[in-house]
Amino acid sequence: MNKEEYISRIGIDSNLSADLETLNLLQRHHLLNVPFENLDIHWKQPIILDTAKFYEKIVGMLRGGFCYELNGLFSELLREIGFETRIVSARVANGKGNFGPEYDHAAIIVAIDDTEYLADVGFGAFTTEPLRFVLNEEQRDDTGVFRITQSDDGYYEIAKKNGDGWKSEYMFQSLGRDLSEFTKMCDFQQYSPESHFTKGKVCSLLTESGRKTLTDKSFIVTSGGEKTETPIASNEEFDRILMLEFYIARPQL
Repeated sequence: MNKEEYISRIGIDSNLSADLETLNLLQRHHLLNVPFENLDIHWKQPIILDTAKFYEKIVGMLRGGFCYELNGLFSELLREIGFETRIVSARVANGKGNFGPEYDHAAIIVAIDDTEYLADVGFGAFTTEPLRFVLNEEQRDDTGVFRITQSDDGYYEIAKKNGDGWKSEYMFQSLGRDLSEFTKMCDFQQYSPESHFTKGKVCSLLTESGRKTLTDKSFIVTSGGEKTETPIASNEEFDRILMLEFYIARPQL
């Protein structure tokens, strides 16, 4: 990995230290410059859990990726800078009170001195900066208020405040995992007809004023709390907006 090229890819050109200010800066800039996208799945380009391949795609080709790629490579960058990190397995909430299987999602725990933080650049519309890994404390982020709790079975659950209640995002264990342990679920995500990633294309990026998201059906832009939605009428229209807004071109197969 060329650390300087990766840092430049996310729009940072200063010397960095392994402290909280730097961690916050890195996560925010990563989200502003590297999209969450599943395009290779629909372009029949296999996703292999190899950080060298992640680097070639995200830095060399100016692409994005999904959680295993984005957090897998971001963790390596953090280590290059001097942070202590570990990849953790998360189970994503399905909105019906249940959670997906183990290795459904990959996130990062970062240790700075005596405090740990949950960092995540691979979950789409989530926190813009890392959350302190503390229990039962409301933490305010640009995107909302979050809280981490622990259940009797040892899982930690992260939820976002939703009116008078809380909406679960995912649950995870603190145990560090090797990237190779996610292989089976990565293959499920990209090949199974039951995976939501195989059901349609998505490319989404945080912006300074909100977020922009392109799917097969629409291009949605939120800015300052206002939302505009433009229907996508064809593959050609999808490809045009993908290049115009995200600078990504469909590969010539």
